[in-house]
Amino acid sequence: MRLRVEFTTEPFDLDEAPAHALAARRVIEAAELDAVDVGPFGNTAEGGADRVLAAVDALLRESLEAGATRISLQVNVLGEGDR
Repeated sequence: MRLRVEFTTEPFDLDEAPAHALAARRVIEAAELDAVDVGPFGNTAEGGADRVLAAVDALLRESLEAGATRISLQVNVLGEGDR
C-alpha cells in the first residue's frame, strides 16, 4: 500500500524556519520517501505504508520536542493512478 502524508507544524514564523519545521523537514528528507515537497506552508511526501508511518511517528516526536505547539497532518491511501 502507498500513502501520501501532508503536514504543517506551528507556530509559523515568516522570517525564518523555526526549529520544529526544520526537524520535520529533516525527518521527511531522511525517510527515503518518494515525491517529497517541502514548502513554507505545507509539506507532502509519498511512499510505502511502513516508511510513511515510521516517518510520521518520528516527525511528531521530533517536531514536538523541537517546540511545535500544533501539527496538522493528513494521510491518504493512494490508488493505482494517484501520483
